[in-house]
Amino acid sequence: MEAKSATEMVQQAKQQIDNLTPEQVQQELQNGSATLIDIREGNELKESGRIAGSVHAPRGMLEFYADSGLPYHKPELSKDRRLILHCASGGRSALATATLKQMGFENVAHLEGGMKAWKEAGLPSEDA
Repeated sequence: MEAKSATEMVQQAKQQIDNLTPEQVQQELQNGSATLIDIREGNELKESGRIAGSVHAPRGMLEFYADSGLPYHKPELSKDRRLILHCASGGRSALATATLKQMGFENVAHLEGGMKAWKEAGLPSEDA
């Protein structure tokens, strides 16, 4: 198997998942049809705030929070829900969304450009 760079892995993941604009994510959140999962580390939330209503599930724990057979499981990470993941700029959330698809989550997407794109679009955030 040929080794891939992180950039190549992110590009490959984005070809397999739904990549949403900040406006599309905001629309789904306003409709109440999606749960937003913030996969950034805790210090990132403190530094740049968070999107209201998002559920914090750091990237390093995501698979454990998503697995309903484990004691770490978070009910917000349910296969029955529409989940939209985001990170700081979209790389980690693309990889994480592809991983959730491998775990059997069918209705998942990610915020292209992450929190950076959200703020650049002028959409609201709050202090963590």
